[in-house]
Amino acid sequence: MNKFPSFQEQVYKVVKTIPKGKVMTYGQVAERIGHPNAARAVGTILKNNKDKSVPCHRVIRADGKLGGYNGINGVKERLLKKEGYLK
Repeated sequence: MNKFPSFQEQVYKVVKTIPKGKVMTYGQVAERIGHPNAARAVGTILKNNKDKSVPCHRVIRADGKLGGYNGINGVKERLLKKEGYLK
């Protein structure tokens, strides 16, 4: 068994540390795990996430736009409003 966490596990671990009312960009998550050019890979992992303990709605695009959320329109915005990030 591999004792090193996979890229996906590393992404989830970082995203789980984002507190309510705060966000990180896909690029910041990638940098945090030592892969600064992997923002798109982070986005793909989060797009396919089914684990509700991973608050992937707290990860946004570098230009400040929200980006997608598992293909469900409006949910990401509602969650971020509820948490106080958006007004």
